[in-house]
Order: sequence, then structure tokens, then C-alpha cells
Amino acid sequence: MLESLQALDRTVFLALNGMHTPYWDSFMYIFTSKLVWIPLYVSILYVLYKNMNIRMVIFTTLMFALLVALADQTCSSILRPIFERPRPSRDPAIADIVHIVNGKRGGKFGFPSCHAANTFALACFMMLLFKNRALTTFFMLWAIVTCYTRIYVGVHYPGDLLFGTLVGFAAGAVTYGIYRFCLRIDGIANGVRFHQDRKLVKHPSHMQYTSIIIYTGLLTITIFAVYSIWWRT
Repeated sequence: MLESLQALDRTVFLALNGMHTPYWDSFMYIFTSKLVWIPLYVSILYVLYKNMNIRMVIFTTLMFALLVALADQTCSSILRPIFERPRPSRDPAIADIVHIVNGKRGGKFGFPSCHAANTFALACFMMLLFKNRALTTFFMLWAIVTCYTRIYVGVHYPGDLLFGTLVGFAAGAVTYGIYRFCLRIDGIANGVRFHQDRKLVKHPSHMQYTSIIIYTGLLTITIFAVYSIWWRT
């Protein structure tokens, strides 16, 4: 059974990884990088600032840090040493036919995917925190495309990404549960309920300015698209 699943995973991977062009090599390589998304993360902090006082901004930012640490370390420090599944770019059975972008093969093991876990953890937490349909749709699509880029550049099997997605959703839900629990305890200690406390949140009934996050993400992707054209000319 396990061998059949692994064979299917390789087949799907090779089919998707085999569809590439010079333009998409550039675009996917940029999209899958971490540092290029700093403007998106800054926009999230800006929206938090516009909706919360500084105390809540700091606390929520710490929850984001916990979120990423929980998702990332669960994959890299706990699960990968247990399963020790090689990345497709380092799998002796198919490494020679995998399409690698810019020679980046990643580390030795790839199950589960940290990229999938981190992006879906953030998407899940954003969905629960903001409760905004457009924002949730954007982050879910962003996470899905990020997962696809990991197949495209040859460093993850679909199974790596699927299991990483599950870890991400779990990390997002657990972190949000901790977040709400801490707010509830704080509210009880101060004799108030969080959503009624205007000392904690500037706009307690809903989050405002969330469109800024979406516009920043779309602008960043547009820059990727234009730069990818220039990069390959």
C-alpha cells in the first residue's frame, strides 16, 4: 500500500514538474522565496496597528511568531527526522530527471513540507482572526500556489505538501485557540470581555483596512511577473 502511494506520488510529481518554461522558471523561483513576501507581512502589521492598540499589536505579532515556529519546527525538527524521506531532487530513483530551477535542490529530507505548513498555518490564522472572505480567499490561493511552486522547482512531492498542509491547519487552529484563551483570561482579569473592550481594540466589531493586505500581495505578484520577463530577456 505504502509503495503504491509513493509510486503515485512520484508519477504526479513528474507530470507537474515536467511542465516548465524559462519564464515560469523565473516566476516560480521568485514566488517560492521567503524574503520577497516581506511587504505582505508588513502590510499585515499595518492593518493590525490600524485596528488595535500597541499592546494588542505586540501580542498578536507574538502569536504570529508562535504560529510559524510551531508549524516550521513540527515539520523540520520532529517529523522529518522520523520519516527521513528524500526530496525528489535528491531521490536516487528520479533525481536525474527532475527539473531543478537555478540548481537549488534543498536539504536532504522533504517530508513534510515546511513551506506548505507555514503558508497554510498563516492562511488558517488569518481566516480565523480577520473573518474576511476576500482575505481568506487570497491567502488560501497564495498558499496553494506556494505549494505548487515547490513541485515546480523540484524540491517537494505532492504528498510532502499535502501532509504539510495538514500540519499548517493544525498549527493555525491551535495557535488561534491559544490566542483566544489568553484574551479571555486577560478579559476576566480586567473585568471586561475582549470584543467589548475599546481600550484593547480600536474597532472591536470588525477589522478595517484589510484590502491593503490584498492589494500589497497582488502588487507584489505583479512585480514578480514583470521582473520575470526582464530576467529572461
